[in-house]
Amino acid sequence: MTEVFFALFSFIVAIGVLVSVHEYGHFWVARKLGFKVLRFSVGFGKPLLRWKGGPVKYPAANSAKDVSVTSIESEGPEYWLSSIPLGGYVKLLDEREGSVPDSERHLAFNQRPVLDRIWVLLAGPGFNFLFAIFVYWAMFVSGVPGTKTIVGFVAEDSVAENAGMMANDEILTVGGQDVQTWDAAILVILDELLRDGLIDMTVQNDQNQSRFLELDVRGREAELTEPDALWEGLGFEPGPILPPVLGEISNNGAAAQAGLIAGDKIISADGELIYSWFSWVEYVRDRPGQTVTVVTERAGSQRISDLTIGYAQDGGETIGRIGAGVDPDLAQITFERAYVEQRFGVLEGLPKGIQKTWEMSALTIRMLFHMFTGDVSVRNISGPLNIAAFAGDSARAGLTTFLGFLAIVSISLGILNLLPIPLLDGGQIVYQLIELVKGSPVSERAMWLGQNVGIFLLFLLMSFAFYNDLSRIFG
Repeated sequence: MTEVFFALFSFIVAIGVLVSVHEYGHFWVARKLGFKVLRFSVGFGKPLLRWKGGPVKYPAANSAKDVSVTSIESEGPEYWLSSIPLGGYVKLLDEREGSVPDSERHLAFNQRPVLDRIWVLLAGPGFNFLFAIFVYWAMFVSGVPGTKTIVGFVAEDSVAENAGMMANDEILTVGGQDVQTWDAAILVILDELLRDGLIDMTVQNDQNQSRFLELDVRGREAELTEPDALWEGLGFEPGPILPPVLGEISNNGAAAQAGLIAGDKIISADGELIYSWFSWVEYVRDRPGQTVTVVTERAGSQRISDLTIGYAQDGGETIGRIGAGVDPDLAQITFERAYVEQRFGVLEGLPKGIQKTWEMSALTIRMLFHMFTGDVSVRNISGPLNIAAFAGDSARAGLTTFLGFLAIVSISLGILNLLPIPLLDGGQIVYQLIELVKGSPVSERAMWLGQNVGIFLLFLLMSFAFYNDLSRIFG
């Protein structure tokens, strides 16, 4: 229950920050371009907190009788913190929504120049992209920890093995681009996958010998873009591999009773090869109370033992336990070998932040396009439940991970709002462009139809996102 509340709190914080950034973009540009702002609200529904801003000076109407008057003073906007933390809005003065005093008609949204209106509508998504650039810049300046692109397990007769990939290879380039961490490699792998289904790599073995590989996954784009399906489909896992070497042994545990000692390396269990410590832990957890034949290596020779796996309760689930821990020295050496940190200076970090935001934006747009063409699984669309889970997991992982999560969601929010769907910024921009071309506003009937279509499309999108969330939870 604590984890649920933590995830919910992290989600509210994330949405609150990103919505504030988005709406502040509309607010700031509207004020700069002479629109009168009536309300700035974070959240929907009734206000939990509300306060009134001080008087604001706006430009005077061009038709003012006294040409010496360049500005007028009007009441300031209201600021709301509302009860439903799933969005927000900026309410502008608009004749379509009520009567407007003659002295302020020129401040109404529908009376401002069309290009100014478009700038106001673009400002919300634009601030989302600027926020992502700022976050990535801050991360690069403070240092982003990562894991080197060392290959872990490679499955037999898989795409990776057939291409010549081997465990402990280090991936140097993907699609001609240098990759230092798995985070960077994944983006380029997905990009190559969506481009033509041929993933070109340069890898290097333990002897620093380089070779070229080509993973051919043409026609499998939708399959490999299913959630959590990429590595299994390619046939390898990100490393490094932590060898299954036993560390401290409990005196009365199952491992001690089977004659296992610290330093033993697990080779196989009931004929199943054990390639890493994590695969051994998973093997044991899945077999509480079972007796298995274990082959171990000790001082260069192999021995066979019968191991009766013990059991314990973990959150209401019975899992296997043998009373043995990992070798801490070996674990430290393994992960120190794979650890890398990307850190740049204050000035150098800015173009890196811009580049990262561009790469994430381009990949997101490409994923959306391929969803429409059926080449990418639509199960990648996440709703609030899954986003909340990601928010909680990233917050628990630390500030850097949570900031990275905020940047990705901010980019997605910016792109989503630019889609030409009525009710979204992109749809409103389409209305303004039509007015710019035809010289008159879109008719009220067309606006009404567009709004209803927009509501229907958003309802479908949210329903599908909720369905995906529930499928991940219960499926």
